[in-house]
Amino acid sequence: MASTMYKMGSNTPKLVFAGSSHPELAQQISDKLGVPLGRCKVFRKSNRENMVDIGESVRGRDVYIIQTGTKDVNNDIMEMLIMAYACMTSSARKIVGVIPYLPYCKQSKMRKRGSIVSKLLATMISRAGFNHIITMDLHQKEIQGFFDIPVDNLRASPFLIQYIQESIPDYRNAVIVARHPGAVKRAISYAERLRLSIAVIHGEDKAESERDDGRNSPPPEDMEHRNCPMQGMQFLPVVQAKEKPPINVVGDVGGRIAIVVDDMIDDVESFVTVAEVLKERGAYKIYVLATHGLLSADAPRLIDDSHIDEVVVTNTVPHDVQKMQCHKIKTVDVSNLISEAMRRIHNQESMSHLFQNISTED
Repeated sequence: MASTMYKMGSNTPKLVFAGSSHPELAQQISDKLGVPLGRCKVFRKSNRENMVDIGESVRGRDVYIIQTGTKDVNNDIMEMLIMAYACMTSSARKIVGVIPYLPYCKQSKMRKRGSIVSKLLATMISRAGFNHIITMDLHQKEIQGFFDIPVDNLRASPFLIQYIQESIPDYRNAVIVARHPGAVKRAISYAERLRLSIAVIHGEDKAESERDDGRNSPPPEDMEHRNCPMQGMQFLPVVQAKEKPPINVVGDVGGRIAIVVDDMIDDVESFVTVAEVLKERGAYKIYVLATHGLLSADAPRLIDDSHIDEVVVTNTVPHDVQKMQCHKIKTVDVSNLISEAMRRIHNQESMSHLFQNISTED
């Protein structure tokens, strides 16, 4: 899966390898670069261990490894790390990871007794031999700071905005909807470029991860009998528990097209609930746009049975099976952006052109 290409501005041959997670996207990127994917065997042994066999020399060359996150996420990660380590130990000059959807990006904050898994993954990627990462629409922009290597976080919003302008009739009568208050900045970014107003969904069902797990429980009754009594506990202020209000819409959506924007669609139950509320408030069409279409579990059936008219996602994650199960799912191709980013990095050109008129909130 690799071949050699010489470009102005770089005297180092470029080698492009692809993992098994998204061969269609890898082929599209390869075609746009004019670099055929070459020889690299990736397979599993009978004991489920991953094996990688690089089919040509990488010594002294710039290597690009294309691998995204899918439902087989742990296998995707190990496969990518083994490929990078194989190239590093074979004396590759530079190893760039092209990861359109970075796995575990939703686990970027400490929650109760959990851990910040994104930081762990960033450390593993850096130690495996990668020198640079190209990704798209990280769930939290701060994840870039977890890496000890440069990270280019591309944005898919120009492609999604183009889809709105070209494929949604009467989009001037639309309103951009933030699914929750945390998505308001993203919604504002879209609305300002489309010259539209926004609405915000406020209030949700209490998430399972936020339920009481005993961490906030009082000390055991025998605590006072221990050698280290909790002196002064009675003087601590009592903080009222936070409760989310009933789900509500802030903004006018009556008689208008509602366009819900987010960075990813994984479990779709919350989007279906939002669509029901928007329909009750008078929205006559409902679109959901996101960069990453993971569409886990029973997503196609839930979308098909919902008030959602169309779900638009990019091809950062393969979802051909889900599209066959639900005609409402549409795909926007972003391989042009990824291939251009790879070309600019290889030729040591500025990346700022790819971020023109894009806010940090996208």
